[in-house]
Amino acid sequence: MSKAPCLRVPRALGEKAIGLAKKLRLFDKELKVQLAENYLYIPLIGSPSPAQIKELKSALPEAEVSVYAFPKRVKPHLRLIDVLEDKLPPHLLASLPHSIDFIGEIAVVEVPPELDEYKRVLGEAIMATNRRLRTVLAKSSAVKDVYRLREFEVIAGLGKTETAYKEHGCTYYLDLKKAYFSPRLSHEHDRVASQVKEGETVIDMFAGIGPFSVLIAKRLRSVRVYAIDVNPDAITYLKRNIDANRVQGKIKPILGDARQIIKERLVKTADRIIMNLPEKAIEYIDVACEAIKAKGGILHYYEFSNSPNPVETAQSHLTEAVKATQRNIKEVLSAKIVRAAAPFTWQVVVDAEIQ
Repeated sequence: MSKAPCLRVPRALGEKAIGLAKKLRLFDKELKVQLAENYLYIPLIGSPSPAQIKELKSALPEAEVSVYAFPKRVKPHLRLIDVLEDKLPPHLLASLPHSIDFIGEIAVVEVPPELDEYKRVLGEAIMATNRRLRTVLAKSSAVKDVYRLREFEVIAGLGKTETAYKEHGCTYYLDLKKAYFSPRLSHEHDRVASQVKEGETVIDMFAGIGPFSVLIAKRLRSVRVYAIDVNPDAITYLKRNIDANRVQGKIKPILGDARQIIKERLVKTADRIIMNLPEKAIEYIDVACEAIKAKGGILHYYEFSNSPNPVETAQSHLTEAVKATQRNIKEVLSAKIVRAAAPFTWQVVVDAEIQ
């Protein structure tokens, strides 16, 4: 509550009094008008001058200048459409993106083709509705190559692609041009980490900057995580994130191809394996099964599917791939859609107990 000068008027004269206060540039729009005992208390930005008091009394003899305690006015969240409704042709407002990824001080947006000539306007509007942002990036390619990188175009702000991102109590440093990361997997990071038990050995086959590995190590006192990635920049940021989150000694970052690394040093070592490379994870099922301990373990398998039955299809692919090894699926613990990855394409996860 803030004490401020005010006009006290009968409720019936409220509209007229507010209009007059605005005309005299006295109305304080940061505070909320209050009603008490059939009187309105209208906040003023300061005490009226003698000339202003004379004009107020002339128009509103019933008005009294007083002091009152006012709550702050809660500002409504500024929406993208509010900023752009007078900057875009009306027929294009329906094409505004419905989802934007916020990663630290960076926003990442997919600009529809029909908005391409307005992408700079869109970028500035995104910054206007999110004051903490320093850069807005537009996706300009699909995720590609072995490092799973995409190209971006700066459409507003400073153009920095390196940032710090917080998730589930962890801080992650990353550069979006150098290492893959998606905040849309936040729930998945938490879901998998919550299943890991004390004393387990985990292999994160495609670890990236470490959102699975670091969270697991942060939550458990006694755990060993082998975090593998083929991208040297991802491993550099993974090491930085290990230090930033004080989980040294629990995570072993390893640069290289997961197939080669497992065959050389990690056969039959894992209680649990995370395979978050949905484009190609199916190609690594054989080596993942080699990495699981002789007594068995858990596999978290990810796949992109454009099948009419994406969950069933992913589960079938995993079952057939495991059958081709010396292992079997004892039980499918969970199978579900994680997110929509593109029109008619979904990312699916299957959790399976391997024996």
